[in-house]
Amino acid sequence: MAIWNLGSINADMVYSLPHLPQAGETLAAGEFAQFLGGKGANMSVAAARAGSHVCHIGAVGPEGTWARDRLMEYGVDTRHIAQIDTPTGHAIVAVDQGGENQIILFPGANRAITQDQLGQALSAASAGDILVMQNETNLQAEAARMGRDLGLQVAYAAAPFDAKAVQAVLPHIDLLFMNEVEAGQLQEATGLAPEALGVADVIITLGAKGARHIHGPSGEVQEISALPVTPLDTTGAGDTFTGYVLAGLDRNMPMAQAMAQATRAAALMVTRHGTADVIPDLKEVQDARF
Repeated sequence: MAIWNLGSINADMVYSLPHLPQAGETLAAGEFAQFLGGKGANMSVAAARAGSHVCHIGAVGPEGTWARDRLMEYGVDTRHIAQIDTPTGHAIVAVDQGGENQIILFPGANRAITQDQLGQALSAASAGDILVMQNETNLQAEAARMGRDLGLQVAYAAAPFDAKAVQAVLPHIDLLFMNEVEAGQLQEATGLAPEALGVADVIITLGAKGARHIHGPSGEVQEISALPVTPLDTTGAGDTFTGYVLAGLDRNMPMAQAMAQATRAAALMVTRHGTADVIPDLKEVQDARF
């Protein structure tokens, strides 16, 4: 089995600040670091480090060879990452002393993926494989329809949140990831509670409170508690959680077990500064003591 990820690839430029800036405020950063990032790249690395075969579908610019090479170093299949003329996407990430973050995103090449590229990649997928998308590339709705037609398990992470983008993929997806704020925004936009969206499985991340799984057909709700850690940087924690959940499902874990393992991975992730480059591997997650 394999996980196919139509996902963003970014250069994450991370600045450590005493507090998140207000409008018109100029702050001096105490530290600066650049990492491989993008919600797509983060999820691909997390799923690969959790033991799955991950095929990334995406694009980088002329200066983006380093990002593709780094994904390959981390165990991701990069054959379906195109190098194009549009600049590589990047994010400016401000992180305060409490680990909270504020992000400015430039999509770049992530929004220039072609239908031909997508079709060629997914033609190699097998029924039962997992396809995941986020809202940092183009072609999500087209990919979701194609994935459903090919018999893939289609997952969608509703971030950065856009109600129209989520509604476009809802008829075609099996698994929806949202945080608590996004879940409220989607309910306001659709008038439907998460269990009424017509999606088989909905996972809502709750930050320090853990995560909630809602099984659509039965309405059964399962809560997974968070682990007690002192966060240094929450950037990428949700992506790590998503990648680990998908990898667990890819290895036929029950949902509760996949979520519990993903919670451990996310707990480790928030104790580290950075994004894809510092996502923990499966042995670290299994050996961790909380």
